[in-house]
Amino acid sequence: MRFAVSYNPAFHGLAGLVAFARHAEACGFEGLLLPEHLASRPGAELGGWEIPPTLPYAGPLECLAHVAAVTDRLLLGTGVLLLPYHQPVTLAKRLATLDVLSGGRLRLVTVGVGALPHEASAAGVDYRTRGRRADEALDVLRLLWTGGPEGVSHHGEFVEFDELCSYPKPVGTIPIRVGGSSRAAARRAGLRGDGWFPGGSLTAEDRVALFDLVRETAAASGRPAPDYTRWGSTDLTPEAVDALAAEGVTRVVVSAAGADPQERLDELSAFAAKFLSHV
Repeated sequence: MRFAVSYNPAFHGLAGLVAFARHAEACGFEGLLLPEHLASRPGAELGGWEIPPTLPYAGPLECLAHVAAVTDRLLLGTGVLLLPYHQPVTLAKRLATLDVLSGGRLRLVTVGVGALPHEASAAGVDYRTRGRRADEALDVLRLLWTGGPEGVSHHGEFVEFDELCSYPKPVGTIPIRVGGSSRAAARRAGLRGDGWFPGGSLTAEDRVALFDLVRETAAASGRPAPDYTRWGSTDLTPEAVDALAAEGVTRVVVSAAGADPQERLDELSAFAAKFLSHV
């Protein structure tokens, strides 16, 4: 089992990001994930919770570049990047650049399709097309990252180009996990993802059924079984971790809920002392 941490600048502030990332690295956590929201509006709700319109959701890729500059080992990722709202050719360059600058540490990228129609509208995207856009974007990213100096071509529903070259290339391969709690997300993870990262609103039975769908879809396509990431908290017990492992979970991303920065760092230290053997 691997353990990563998440940090949400909208709630915990940008000022504490560096200290949190450095402490997570010192504790022995695998990596750091950051969320994305493009824009809010008064009255917007997500999962029954009204989002305060002034929450300062910072750009995750810019934040990760900052973290990369002040850490040495910590893997970098998103939880989740709203893939349909990014132009794929531009995003391929941004992700590859960040991977090169970090020395190949952009290894925990998770993408989703978004659940707020106003964000799609603001990005100029028909909300009903976001799943198809995500599928095509995943194909385009990998095509551009692996294409050589002769160029590559793509003629899809939303993106078209001929003999295009995109450099710099990532350092090796950037794995892309698929986030989401729907059957469509599970199929996308099986067909195109390197892993599956469901949300926290599923029942235990739903998670089992959806992960079965992920694996069945991958097997039918001749692809290796994607890995399985789950959300967790710093108060997880060894018994709970064993139960997750029995379900096939390979990575847990924990969130620290302390009210102030030092409490959050202390939570990471306590968790590391329980689960990261070299601490």
